[in-house]
Order: sequence, then structure tokens, then C-alpha cells
Amino acid sequence: MRAVTTSTEEVRVRERVEELLAKCPPESTEDRDFWGAQFDFGLAWVQFPEGRGGLGVSPKLQGVVTKELRAAGARTNNLTRNGIGQGMGAPTILAHGTDDQQERWLRPLFTCEEIWCQLFSEPGAGSDVAGLSTRAIRDGDEWVVNGQKVWTTLAHVARWGLLVARTDPDVPKHRGLTYFVVDMQADGVEVRPLRQITGDAEFNEVYFTDARVPDENRLGGVGEGWNVAITTLMNERSALGVEATDRRGAGPAAAAVDLWKHYERTDPALKDALMRLWVEGEVLRMTGLRAAAARQLGTPGPEGSVGKLLFAEHNKRVRKLCLDVMGPDSMLFPDGGYEMHRPEEAAYWSAGDPRETFLRSRANTIEGGTSEIMRNILGERVLGLPGEPRGDKDVPWSEVPRS
Repeated sequence: MRAVTTSTEEVRVRERVEELLAKCPPESTEDRDFWGAQFDFGLAWVQFPEGRGGLGVSPKLQGVVTKELRAAGARTNNLTRNGIGQGMGAPTILAHGTDDQQERWLRPLFTCEEIWCQLFSEPGAGSDVAGLSTRAIRDGDEWVVNGQKVWTTLAHVARWGLLVARTDPDVPKHRGLTYFVVDMQADGVEVRPLRQITGDAEFNEVYFTDARVPDENRLGGVGEGWNVAITTLMNERSALGVEATDRRGAGPAAAAVDLWKHYERTDPALKDALMRLWVEGEVLRMTGLRAAAARQLGTPGPEGSVGKLLFAEHNKRVRKLCLDVMGPDSMLFPDGGYEMHRPEEAAYWSAGDPRETFLRSRANTIEGGTSEIMRNILGERVLGLPGEPRGDKDVPWSEVPRS
């Protein structure tokens, strides 16, 4: 039998994991202390440079880290508690931030000492992010920000926000944007909850009224905000896709399988639908594995849009099937009803009550880019199809008619 060859990089990663677990036993180490040590050992994002939470090795080895830590009983829920910071903020800071910015923000971001949110969408600029109207006007070493953002996940618990604002209205919309990191606790920043159909208010409206942002909190050059935002958006779509995992049957369909067993269903039509969705989930899971293995340090390719689109539609179908399996029970209120609640974690892949997850799954096809936008991206950038007509592409933003 042929021996399995372990790469030098993998050996190094496994040795670091052993050192981490020996120094910080999960059962006796506070979560933040453990995560801080994990960062210092280069096991936060193994593909990042040394000193920045990584070891400069292949990103696929992060799966080795996660698997070993979970097997040892370490908690890895910082990945969900600060999903925007870890999935979108960290890659953007690494790609476009200065050394001082990386030193300041990456470690407390990973340990969840500082939660992050994303300030892109506006009432008049959802799918068309580049059409945003929030203004930032320079005043010495600061920028004065005025405007409104919407659908901002976890803004009510966030310490920092990833903000794109218009700094030059007299050039075409994509060229007049600048990217900032804004202090969510600063004067002039107001957060208001948006209650969802589930009762949760994980989304918010954020209002800026003469809020001041130091120029040292700018990511990238003035007017280069769109290029920086692309890094965030592509990582967002990868982060909102299905988890890249070796665990067979680990996707959303697992919840439907559990319900099938609990209710002891025998209906052949339901069984056929369940098996189809289970197979679909496995195809999606393996697609995620291939995309993760091919992804290199930097901005992910269009595979992120593939995973995001497929997961969103798949999760909706699974959650609908869960209610079908429950039968009349699906019409009952869950425990606690749908009272308003402001959670401290986002529920992208919620595994709670099936009646609530059914309602929450409707947002999957909107957040992080609608399914229609994902199809446009894939059509244009992967298949090479003609793009949709854009009459405002070369027109100064200030001259574009708006309602």
C-alpha cells in the first residue's frame, strides 16, 4: 500500500497546533486568550504572513487547523461571532491596509474583542453599490461623513465599520469613492434596529451626521474605494457560501434528515425530495472544497459568487422541505414566539427552530448580493456574455438622475 506523503507545510502547521494546545489547553483557557494565542502561533489565517496571524502557507491547511482544534474541544465560534470581521474585514485590511493598520486591527478582530460591520448598502444603492450617496468631505486630517446606510448586520454591537463613501461627486460613480474604517462609537454615528420577520433585529440602519473619521483610518488611496470594496465584496460572497468541510452530509440538508428521523416519515415523495436535496448539498459542499483549494491569497475569483448563489437557493429549498416534513407542527409558534430580539451573532446559516430558519432563509438570496446580481456576475465574468446596458458608466455621478 502506498504511503501517504505529508507536505512540509502541513507538518509545520500540525506542529504549531500541538504547541498551541499544549500551551493553552482548551478546557482551562478563556476563549479570548485561546484565540489570541492562536493568532500569535500563526493559526488564525494560515495563508496570511507571519506576524499577521498566519504562516504564509497554503490556505487549504486552515482546514487542518480547524479540524484539529475542534477535535481537541477548542471553541471556534469566533468565526461566527465576528463573521464580517473575519470573512471580509481581515482580507481587506491585509490587502489594502498599512502595516500600522494591520498591527492595530487584525488581532482584536480575530479574538472578537472588536466586532466589525459592513457599511455599503443604502436606501438608494443596494444592488448598485457604486451609486451610493453617503458623502465624506475632507477637513484637514479628518473626513466629515454624512449619509445613511441600511441592512447593516450587527451594527449595534460593532466597534468598527467598513465604510465606502463618496468623496468626489464630479467623476463617474466608480471613481469617486473612498474606503474608510469608521469608529461605530464615535459622535455622529447613530444605529437603529430593523426588525425582521423572525423577530430578530440583526440588521440595522446607520445614520452619519457630521461624523468625523481620521484620515489614518482610510484604506487605500483617495478615489480608489471601489477597488478596495471589490476585495470586500468578493470575500463576502465566499464567506456567505457553504462551509468548505470534509464532513459528509454537513450542509443544511442535515437538518431535514434529522427531522425525517424524528417524525418517522415514510412518504415516498418527501423521501425523494429529501434525497435530491441531500445530493444537491453534497455537490455544493464539494464545489466549496474545490474553490477553497484553488483560492490563493488575495481577492477570490468568481467561484465565490457560484457558492453564494447556489447556497442561498439550496438553503431556501431545504428549509421549505423541513416544514413539509414537520406537517401540522410547522404551523405552531416556536418557543418564545417572534418577539423582538437583538442578537449578538448573525444567523446566516441558522440551525435553530425550523420555523424560524425557514423565515430567515429568505434573506440568503438578498444579503451579500441578490441572486439576480450573482447571475449577472457569473454571466459576464465567467461565461463572457454581454453585460447589461449601463447608461451612467462614464457620466459624472452628480449628473446622473436619481429619484
